[in-house]
Amino acid sequence: MAPNFSRLVAVAAFGAAAANALSSLPDIFNISGSKPNNVAVQLTVNANDVQTLDSPYPYYFPQNTSADTSALFPMPKCRGVQLEEASIDSLQKAMDSGRLTSVQLCLCYLQRIYQTQDYVHAVLEVNPDFIEIAASLDVERAAGKVRGPLHGIPFMVKDNIASKDKMQTTAGSWALQGSVVPRDAKVVAQLRTAGAVLFGKATLSEWADMRSNNYSEGYSGRGGQCRSSYNLTVNPGGSSSGSAVGVAANVFTFALGTETDGSVINPAERNAIVGIKPTVGLTSRAGVIPESAHQDTVGTFARNVRDATYVLDAIYGPDPRDNYTAAQVGKTPNGGYSQFLTNKAALAGATFGIPWNSFWVYADPEQQTILLKIVDLMKAAGATIINGTELPNYRTMVAPYWDWDYGTTRGYPNESEYTVVKVDFYNNIKAYLSELQNTNVRSLEDIVAYNYANDGSEGGNPWPLGNPAFSSGQDGFLASLKTKGVMDTTYYQALGFCQQQTRQGGIDAALAQGRNGNQLDALLVPPDVAQSYQIAAQAGYPMITIPAGVHSSTGMPFGLALMQTAFAEDKLVKWASAIEDAQISANTPYKRTLPKWYGYLQRNIPVNNL
Repeated sequence: MAPNFSRLVAVAAFGAAAANALSSLPDIFNISGSKPNNVAVQLTVNANDVQTLDSPYPYYFPQNTSADTSALFPMPKCRGVQLEEASIDSLQKAMDSGRLTSVQLCLCYLQRIYQTQDYVHAVLEVNPDFIEIAASLDVERAAGKVRGPLHGIPFMVKDNIASKDKMQTTAGSWALQGSVVPRDAKVVAQLRTAGAVLFGKATLSEWADMRSNNYSEGYSGRGGQCRSSYNLTVNPGGSSSGSAVGVAANVFTFALGTETDGSVINPAERNAIVGIKPTVGLTSRAGVIPESAHQDTVGTFARNVRDATYVLDAIYGPDPRDNYTAAQVGKTPNGGYSQFLTNKAALAGATFGIPWNSFWVYADPEQQTILLKIVDLMKAAGATIINGTELPNYRTMVAPYWDWDYGTTRGYPNESEYTVVKVDFYNNIKAYLSELQNTNVRSLEDIVAYNYANDGSEGGNPWPLGNPAFSSGQDGFLASLKTKGVMDTTYYQALGFCQQQTRQGGIDAALAQGRNGNQLDALLVPPDVAQSYQIAAQAGYPMITIPAGVHSSTGMPFGLALMQTAFAEDKLVKWASAIEDAQISANTPYKRTLPKWYGYLQRNIPVNNL
């Protein structure tokens, strides 16, 4: 008989008893530790063992005596392999040595989903085919074929990234439930080719935050409220909320997210993980539910720079379905970006700029103090730091707070990012919807009408009508709808202004402020200051954030980010990995730390914007 995959998934849900049962399987899943083979599954479970749980602590119920500590949701070993904080390299070694199979790894992560899902809601949907995928990859490994560093590694994608399988792609909205996509998103297809296991879809802020301007970050109609494992009451970062939260809570190994303005960098830095937001045009957006063709990009989440870079290597490249990717030709390194991973020794002789008045001045004092301690580590390793490397036009371009309609706020809609995004969304979403099957939703008008007709779940009207998670209703959609997608003079002036002032007149000009006319190796910015990634978003330029510290008042993390010019991801990988190594080598507390699950029994909606 063939292996009963669906039964194995169901049995895995029972926890300890299921683990005992699975340990007896001498089949392709290699649960018993034998060499993978095609022996049929023989599964015997004692009914009483399955139905009762004698030891609920610490893995199956969070013990209240461990509240406000990382021990509240401990992660058991997987076949003797330490899974908590495991790197991709360590998992590959475990699978290469026969200590672990991809199926076993995925089942252990499935148990982690059951353990944490009611608390953080990082997962929107589990791929019903994940065991078959993992098993086929185990067969390849047994035959001597390993596709690369991602072979057999489970991952999730944000629910606005299409997968042509049994899962939904809905941007978290019930409006697209049941719709059928024409094909995998390019980045999903690339990861499948790389041998990674598509484990499921991660939650997100509905419609990637386009729908509302006052909302509960991380909330969607389909997924509910995603919550950070660092503090469940506070904004988890978004809109790629579940992607970041799941990686941070060790629910899956890595994830993909998307960014229009901050949606990779923000949730990464707020969950103490690494986030790479690539140059617009380095990763294909084909098959991604869009916002703005000028600013959308697909990025990576992982717990360290190396892992995030492995994923970037798998997903960059030209794609005929996304003409923006043609711009990368001749500008990307042969052999990918992993070759630029390095250690702290590389910092000797490097020069970095701090645009203090542009961004750092908006960081709170605790952040400034901790980030400057990391800067001191860089100096100790031989780096030169130049303060005051400002964007020449920061007084005009950088708002005192995040405001993507800042041009209009200043009285100049023809200098506003939002002027562009509103028009782009109207046109881009119509093009995306035109390829879907099994849906009547074909336009922004249809989405708006659906939200009004389903006010309780989708919050078409502002609160107290509608849904408390969408305080302003769907005002973002209505603003876009009002434009009718007309690319008029104001639109083109705004596009030109934002791009020129953030590129040549902004980031590039700041990077040119090295000593003796030399270029800086990167700009160091505090990504918890949203204006920093906003400028990079308008420019379409890359950023990377690495974990830096935790706010003492909220328990929420913040990062240190590096900013560069277009298609300079090689530099970002190099310097971020060097800084990360300096943090680890110094054994500083100012690096990635495990979550403490503050407020784990609270369920406030909206979440607090702290």
